[in-house]
Amino acid sequence: MNTKLHAICDSQGRPLNLFVTAGQVSDYIGARALVSSLPKVDWLLGDRGYDADWFREALKDKGIRACIPGRKQRKKTVKYDKRRYKRRNRIEIMFGRLKDWRRVATRYDRCPKVFLSAIALAAIVMYWL
Repeated sequence: MNTKLHAICDSQGRPLNLFVTAGQVSDYIGARALVSSLPKVDWLLGDRGYDADWFREALKDKGIRACIPGRKQRKKTVKYDKRRYKRRNRIEIMFGRLKDWRRVATRYDRCPKVFLSAIALAAIVMYWL
């Protein structure tokens, strides 16, 4: 079984909110689940998987500016701050550090709730204790 982990992180790369979906599911499902729990911020950095007009509108309604590059299939190109987008590596570093925990990297747990609990435990120990 394959899974995707969606996360909201602060500017230092510490996870604030986590959500697990099936691996074959679109990133829009994770975005829809996490949009209501977004903290009050100025910018949101995301990868191409989160490029959707409804998501950009939801961010705009919350007063958040999106720094998300457009999908390659998009007919009208989307402008984004390339310099700011380079800071997204902090999120990738966070995912890499979570995978330092063998239980998270190899996904021993078959149940998604137990797997998410293991990820949350690893995140708390690494970033918040």
